[in-house]
Amino acid sequence: MRILHTSDWHVGRTFHGHSTLAALDEVVEAMARVVHERDVDVVVVAGDVYDSSTPSADAVDLLNSVLLRLRDAGATVVLTSGNHDSPARLGTMSAFAAAAGVHVVTNPAQITQPVTLDDEHGPVHVYGIPFLEPARLRHVWSDAPMRSQKDVLTRAMQLVRADLAERGGRSVVLAHTFVQGVEGESCDSERDIVGTTVGGVDKVPVPVLDGVDYAALGHIHGRAHLSPHVRYSGAPLHYSFSEAGKPRGGWLVDLDAAGLADVTWVDLPVPRPLTVVTGTIDDLLSDGSLDGVTDHWVSAVLTDRTRPMDAMRRLQSRFPHCAHLEFRPSRVHDDGGRSYAELVRGKSDDELVDTFLTKVRNGEGSTEPEVDLVRDVIAEHEARSSA
Repeated sequence: MRILHTSDWHVGRTFHGHSTLAALDEVVEAMARVVHERDVDVVVVAGDVYDSSTPSADAVDLLNSVLLRLRDAGATVVLTSGNHDSPARLGTMSAFAAAAGVHVVTNPAQITQPVTLDDEHGPVHVYGIPFLEPARLRHVWSDAPMRSQKDVLTRAMQLVRADLAERGGRSVVLAHTFVQGVEGESCDSERDIVGTTVGGVDKVPVPVLDGVDYAALGHIHGRAHLSPHVRYSGAPLHYSFSEAGKPRGGWLVDLDAAGLADVTWVDLPVPRPLTVVTGTIDDLLSDGSLDGVTDHWVSAVLTDRTRPMDAMRRLQSRFPHCAHLEFRPSRVHDDGGRSYAELVRGKSDDELVDTFLTKVRNGEGSTEPEVDLVRDVIAEHEARSSA
């Protein structure tokens, strides 16, 4: 049996204010071709199917279209809910969807109700573990503390192993959580799961996922290989510039009569690559080496000594899809660590203006025309006051 492991579709998410629906539609069209050309039997989605608990009508329409295309390509589909999903909304009409080969697991009670598929070697049980919130399960699994992702995943996997022991056969489990060993894989677009943080101690140890032939994980947006049978596929799109350069795709998982036979990576297209460019605005607008990224999503880090005027508009004249701008001057003016109050104490009006401009311009003070203008304004004000 061949399984395509995906996760974190985040249908309906925006990228710096821009819709990603068309890009996701392009990627999933390629996914359907993979299903057809590589004889994929099952597509699994390990949580965060939608980006919001209240997806838009357009997001719902796209998901429906995607699922139909995957079914038409020949695959059964198994989805679980993640921390972004509303289990109730995602699970709507799940009983009818299952009859059409789309299985949606959103309720912890479904953990011991696997989707069972057969090939020439016998049954394969696909167990879905929806995103589990410890606080909501304390009264359900009350015989042990339920304080963390480790606690709830440990109990869920105990249930899976006990059920599998009775059924027999091969097994795959889907789970949406943080697992130890992926510290370097997190990125800006991953929002913390309730009750756990990337840098904290509340992570699920890899051995918790023992006892099944393959564990298809979701939540980390970059692919990760934690053990031969425990992996993250990552998201099908880049959802933040911190993901630039990370491959997009999924794991093709082959099961034979003995269990896990092979796992290979399959690339999916990147509709618009992400690029981070760094330099002064004049350099970025004129550097010929950047000609190849003009159609990319661009994040520009400006190193000018002072903040350029109208920088985004000017950058978009060359990079139409410049979506993010950061000002990071190459040299920062040293004012000796003094507060602004200390800098201006006892200074004349002319000196106050010059100190202010030096502060906001990163060390570059007033120009001569500005000094003359300030003096004229002060003189005019004094003349009116004494009249």
